[in-house]
Amino acid sequence: MRVVLAEDLFLLRDGLVRLLEAHGFEIAAAVESGPELSRALAELDPDVAVVDVRLPPTHTDEGLQCALEARRRRPGLPVLVLSQHVEQLYARELLADGSGAVGYLLKDRVFDAEQFVDAVRRVAAGGTAMDPQVIQQLLARKSADDRPLARLTPREREVLEEMAQGRSNTAIAGKLVVTERAIAKHTANIFAKLGLEVSDDDNRRVLAVLAYLDHGR
Repeated sequence: MRVVLAEDLFLLRDGLVRLLEAHGFEIAAAVESGPELSRALAELDPDVAVVDVRLPPTHTDEGLQCALEARRRRPGLPVLVLSQHVEQLYARELLADGSGAVGYLLKDRVFDAEQFVDAVRRVAAGGTAMDPQVIQQLLARKSADDRPLARLTPREREVLEEMAQGRSNTAIAGKLVVTERAIAKHTANIFAKLGLEVSDDDNRRVLAVLAYLDHGR
């Protein structure tokens, strides 16, 4: 699996290269700036891009914007964005086209090698990998008067958070120590209460839930 990696800090970039290579990934390019990232994504056609939000020359959201432009040229290009802090605007922009194969992780997650590598693989396979802190903030933004969300039980909110991170029903059942059948029932209830069409496409259902939570759909 070919990866384009963009990170301006040399030590972190080198560490990520070594980590990914140790888990069987091929590093097609490891770059440190926005222009280099744009060229690499256009010329190398990677299987997945792992991108720091803030890159030279602007050190604002250069990395994110380069990744979004690459996804406009190649719809569905898998992109995992790394950020120092939770920025809900970045999460919204990343999810906006609804095509999936996206992830948003805080850089702290990189130090959990298993979690980070799992996120890269999940995004490359067309799934989502949203940082738990991003999901919690999206949920917290909704007021108690938001009737659809308020109708969820505490367990359904737990399941919703896990769904939004891209976990399957099987994985959620294992984490919450309940049966997969119970999770399927909770999932159906969540979609019914949020007014969302039930779908077997895990990726699209997560994106729909995130869109609802973020935009007050």
